[in-house]
Amino acid sequence: MAKKMGRRARKFAKKNLQSVMKRKRKLNALFKKKFAPRKANSDSPEESKKLKNDMQTPVDPEEEILDGLDSTNLFGDLFIKEDDDFDADVSDSDGYLSEDPECPYISEDEEESCPEEMCNDVVLLEQNTEINQTLKHQKRKLFKLCKKAPQFSKFLESRRSELIKSKSEEIYSDDEGDTSSMDDEYIVENEISQVSKVITSSTVDVWCWLVMEQPNWPGLANLLNAFRAACHYGLDTGEVSPVKIANREVFSKILTFVLSEAKGIFCRLLRISGCLNKDTILKMTNKPEWKTMRPLIKSFLRSSLFLLNQETDSQVLVFVLSQLRLSILLFSAFPSLTKKLIKISIHLWVTGDKDLCASSFLILRDIASEFSLDNIDTCLTKAFGAFIANSKFMKPQNIEHIEFLENSIVELYSLDIQKSYQKVLVSVQQLASILRLALKTKKKDELKKIHSWQYINCIGLWVKFVSCNYKNHDLEQLLFLIIGVIKGIAHLFPGPRYLPLRFKCVKMLNQLSFSSGVFIPVGSFLFDCLEIRGTNNAEGTKLKHLDFALLLKVPKQLLKSQSFQQASILSAIKLLAEHLSQWCYHVSFPDLATIPLILLKRFHENTSLESVRRPVKRFIDQVQQNSDFIQRNRDGVSFSPKDKESVDSFLQLEKCDRSAAFTKFYNSMLQNALA
Repeated sequence: MAKKMGRRARKFAKKNLQSVMKRKRKLNALFKKKFAPRKANSDSPEESKKLKNDMQTPVDPEEEILDGLDSTNLFGDLFIKEDDDFDADVSDSDGYLSEDPECPYISEDEEESCPEEMCNDVVLLEQNTEINQTLKHQKRKLFKLCKKAPQFSKFLESRRSELIKSKSEEIYSDDEGDTSSMDDEYIVENEISQVSKVITSSTVDVWCWLVMEQPNWPGLANLLNAFRAACHYGLDTGEVSPVKIANREVFSKILTFVLSEAKGIFCRLLRISGCLNKDTILKMTNKPEWKTMRPLIKSFLRSSLFLLNQETDSQVLVFVLSQLRLSILLFSAFPSLTKKLIKISIHLWVTGDKDLCASSFLILRDIASEFSLDNIDTCLTKAFGAFIANSKFMKPQNIEHIEFLENSIVELYSLDIQKSYQKVLVSVQQLASILRLALKTKKKDELKKIHSWQYINCIGLWVKFVSCNYKNHDLEQLLFLIIGVIKGIAHLFPGPRYLPLRFKCVKMLNQLSFSSGVFIPVGSFLFDCLEIRGTNNAEGTKLKHLDFALLLKVPKQLLKSQSFQQASILSAIKLLAEHLSQWCYHVSFPDLATIPLILLKRFHENTSLESVRRPVKRFIDQVQQNSDFIQRNRDGVSFSPKDKESVDSFLQLEKCDRSAAFTKFYNSMLQNALA
């Protein structure tokens, strides 16, 4: 019977042996399940399950963005699914790879490597290979001898059992009293064996040269272990590493080489020639070469994901993402790692700076366009959820970022319209149901759901989606559903205080009208701002510029200020000019411009605000001039309004040339706004 382990032996095993750590993790999980605290009032299975998951699952920085959606998202729950088990492939390549003992290591005291020294290393490697082949031949001869002579085989087995027994007595001796010298010798020996080999710059140069010159070089595992150590560089993970990075220069050199050359190295070893695609990778999984290469490829991918998850330097992350795109198709053989990559990319996409956002989005786009339909669905779901979670507030600092996120999602959803159309339709229908309930009940809580940046940004997102894809796809049902929702929002919030919200609704309707060619009247949502009367009080004149892009509702103290009146009139003129510019060549333009001209002329006569009189007068003149131009040309035609073909071809030449005076006026307005 074996004796108990000594104190120092137990300490060493607990710290270093993977089997002990694995058993410890299982026991911890078992204890958490058995002794998880329970709330007195939560008796339902769902609440108990949720509580248990909360107790067992650590907080992940990437999950905070998506998990924060549960309590705040009002309409994205149809898109949010439970995360799959990302650790399905963790069993293989979970630690460091088995290294080649013949791989050369160059210490810091040695001179820098040169081509001659590299050649000498190759000669030594060839000699070691010959020695190993000789040993394998001797082992085969010994195995045949054991088969022919059973007595000799029994003798070897007895000697082997005695040797194992003596070693076990040395390792598992009791250590409650004085420690024996044999224990000390064994622990010291093992501690020495656990000393990490230092990777120097010269070592990396030799390894890189060998990998490129000899495709089947067995030391590739050593290089990948060094890459894994580089990805953990600067972090105290508590694990014993067989290699150690000497300095930052070695860190940079390993990352640069492995990330840039990994695709070529693995393709040569897998004997893949030509274009690399998902089908090629999936076919390779059934070949014998894959069994050998799978742990190496997975180690590379896992290390890259770890680096993306831990690195905080934006420039390093951009470099890693850009280089990882070269090898992204390797993820197709590892579904769980693909989902982890999507998760990390989503986090960097919504939280990073401009360059990091762009690089992360390119990863998502590659996955959505090259991988399976399940991965497309995951990208669409997670991207939409992250966008909603990060669009709660609009500030000057994040306007461009929100716009970039919108454009990115539109591009993702436009990759496969058949796949994404149903998701968009379900989302818009849910937005419509929330609006319908608010119109019916007029409760404060229901109105708050609509009067929120999340709701408005979600509508704006789908408006962009329809505008970009309406001409090439049948989105008519979605178009009219969104138009109805936007009009309902504008009617639900009347009065001058909600002018910023209605201006956003008008802008979205103009965008839909321009992209689809459908006439959408918007004048009624703009003309009530002409009734605002400003005052000259000091409180109202403190604000020099009122930006409606950052507001959904105007503060009460600014309602009667001249700055608010001026901003309202100028914004209304800009939106009305945008609306009229779409129909300035249409045969019905004089009829369309009649009511706006009457109301604007009345406002111009009665207003005392000199800062808006000149822009209003110029706008009136341009509209009147274009109306007269259309009227003169309309008087010279003989077709009736029922003749649709003739109506559509009216002033077609002028429309193509964009030569009308009103078109030039509107273009000058846009240029001044940009300036």
